[in-house]
Amino acid sequence: MSRYGRPREDPLRDLALPVSDHLNVQLHALVPGGAHTYAKGDDQYPEDLAPIMSHGRGAHVWDVDGNEYIEYGSGLRSVSLGHAHPRVVEAVRREIGRGTNFVRPSVVELEAAERFLATVPTAEMVKFTKNGSDATTAAVRLARAVTGRSLVAICRDQPFFSTDDWFIGTTAMSAGIPEQLTVSFPYADLDATAALLEQHDGQVACLILEPATQQEPPPGYLEGMRALADRHGALLVFDEMITGFRWSEAGAQGVYGVVPDLSTFGKALGNGFAVSALAGRREVMEWGGLRHDRERVFLLSTTHGAETHSLAAAMAVMDTYTREGTAARLHALGERLAAGVREAAAGMGVADHVLVRGRASNLVFATLDEDLRPSQPYRTLFLRGLIAGGVVGPSFVVSSALTDDDIDRTVEVVSQACAVYRKALDAGDPSPWMGGRPVRPVFRRLV
Repeated sequence: MSRYGRPREDPLRDLALPVSDHLNVQLHALVPGGAHTYAKGDDQYPEDLAPIMSHGRGAHVWDVDGNEYIEYGSGLRSVSLGHAHPRVVEAVRREIGRGTNFVRPSVVELEAAERFLATVPTAEMVKFTKNGSDATTAAVRLARAVTGRSLVAICRDQPFFSTDDWFIGTTAMSAGIPEQLTVSFPYADLDATAALLEQHDGQVACLILEPATQQEPPPGYLEGMRALADRHGALLVFDEMITGFRWSEAGAQGVYGVVPDLSTFGKALGNGFAVSALAGRREVMEWGGLRHDRERVFLLSTTHGAETHSLAAAMAVMDTYTREGTAARLHALGERLAAGVREAAAGMGVADHVLVRGRASNLVFATLDEDLRPSQPYRTLFLRGLIAGGVVGPSFVVSSALTDDDIDRTVEVVSQACAVYRKALDAGDPSPWMGGRPVRPVFRRLV
């Protein structure tokens, strides 16, 4: 068995995954969709090239067929330090041995809150939970209670905010969801957002958006959103699930200097362990507490929200980011990778078709067809080349565990995949190199 999926000298040979294929069939028989997260479904990968993972260490993972891969986008961007980081593992092991969940708060809850608020000094209070959807939904509920309004305004150009009805009802997968009180605005367009707020004057409880994604916020944009929220009496909510700990330890708000009323963190906060956070201004967060004489707000109350081992993981992550300069390393690795991929694409004559986009610490790739339109068939072809060459990932989002050798190997595999890409463009048809049906977008109405 080749260390990286297949021999390098044979860039067109398909990788066989018989054990993974068998387990995928079993998963679909027992788990709707074959995975517990839609983005991990086998429909997101080329046909018969959806490996089932056995284990991982650092930036490498191994599938049940014995193949080793360099991994990107680890844990849907959550494993930013690499798998089984020793400082995180040791912190978790220590707390598990002391008990994980009690009938009253653990001292670890206080320690984690203190550490988080020292790391994200723009927030004054924090409440932990297990996933990002719970945190963003709690922010929406809190905003509605504080403002006495019902409408939620989301950024329509950003892909995901929650599994709850107020967001999923706006997507192509809205089956089973009644009409929601959700409106939308475009990113980086203050005039359009102002018009929306004026159209629904006095009705919008909050503006919720990722402060940055594939594009940097234009100068003055986030400041303008802050001003619009204040002018119209709405709360400004930053979804920092991705930007938190990738833009900086303090998130995008720590980079751009704009303070939201509420913000949500997760993913990289636990390096793969289930922990997320709702944070914000004290006067707003206290509505979900006991030290006021208003009607109570059901903010967050989860049995496992304060499991000691996950909070210990979060503290170890924050400690590691500080000690090792992780945010800066993520940016440096991403810049090196982006430069290599662009050079490889240019060398194979597909620089206009295989694109690397986004902040260096959060890179994605785009695959365009002959007419420079986004193409799922060409994405399928490209992913097949990556996976067969020993590189797995729906993006080029880096972890700090990557080495220079890993990036060099990745660029080599990208170059091989781009050579096939060029052949498909010249033929005007990628299907001979797709190996089967194309990959599909997550949000679609029909199977």
